[in-house]
Amino acid sequence: MGIFELTTGGAIGMLGAGLAVCLAGAGSARGTGLAGEAGTGLLCEDPSKFGKVMILQVIPGTQGLYGLVIGFLCLMRMGVLNGTYVDMSLQEGLRYFAACMPIAGGGISAVAQGRVAAGSINILARQPEHWSKGMVLCIVVEFYAILSLLASIMMLLNIG
Repeated sequence: MGIFELTTGGAIGMLGAGLAVCLAGAGSARGTGLAGEAGTGLLCEDPSKFGKVMILQVIPGTQGLYGLVIGFLCLMRMGVLNGTYVDMSLQEGLRYFAACMPIAGGGISAVAQGRVAAGSINILARQPEHWSKGMVLCIVVEFYAILSLLASIMMLLNIG
């Protein structure tokens, strides 16, 4: 059975996987972009701070990775990636869809994390010895993305 021959249940499950990847990825793209914009301004003045700026910019990118992991896990559990896909009911497809929604929504937190990272780059510019405090603030936002990831994993692993 080809990917385009999926019935409603399979299509709904695939939609959930796609949303997990796309929304979390879009959040990460926006978040890393915000941090990158702030970082380029600082690097024009002091290129020696590249390593610390890069760390702060990368942090909002993790949500996109989490969404990708959930998307692949969902497709693997559905049997799409290894060719063992079996036609599923609408109810089962909705289970997969629902399991992908925590990280799809939680991945958008990367935008907020990018704003915190941009503020942390300002700390790095003005008081370089306190830059790690800004990194800790970024990690507070990360905690909620991790909770979303765990919720999606637990839901996916408990689908019959």
